[in-house]
Amino acid sequence: MYRKILITTDGSAVSSKTACAGVAFAAQMQAEVLVLFVAQEYQYPIYVEIVPPSYPSEDDYRAAMLQAGEEHTRTVVQACQQHSLPCRAMTAFAEHTALKIVEVAEQQQCDLIFMGSHGRSGWGQLLLGSVTNKVLSHTRIPVLVHRLIKEPDSK
Repeated sequence: MYRKILITTDGSAVSSKTACAGVAFAAQMQAEVLVLFVAQEYQYPIYVEIVPPSYPSEDDYRAAMLQAGEEHTRTVVQACQQHSLPCRAMTAFAEHTALKIVEVAEQQQCDLIFMGSHGRSGWGQLLLGSVTNKVLSHTRIPVLVHRLIKEPDSK
């Protein structure tokens, strides 16, 4: 039914558990997986006139976020390999995470977005997480929202 599934991750324990569930779902469909980590755009300090020497450069920040993206997506890629599923990992930069998820899903011709009901901002929210809610309201691509019954250990 689904041929290409976008699975999102933000590196949190909740998101990692959700991504593993997404791989299991993709395995049932024998679908290709695109795993996506969205990093925030580089922000210049607005509170000073001169950038402090300890503040990372834009290049250093991008390199660190690309490394973080690789680390956050690694377990999903490995899970796909265990299921013999084609998989590609991607790190994108954006001010608005939800809009970037929708944009990537459309550009990469995904026919399903698989994401958690909550991510980093997590369990303090009563309903859906803000990113999930925004993705649902901005895309025409089907979205499967995975909800964990309890918060995973952060080990």
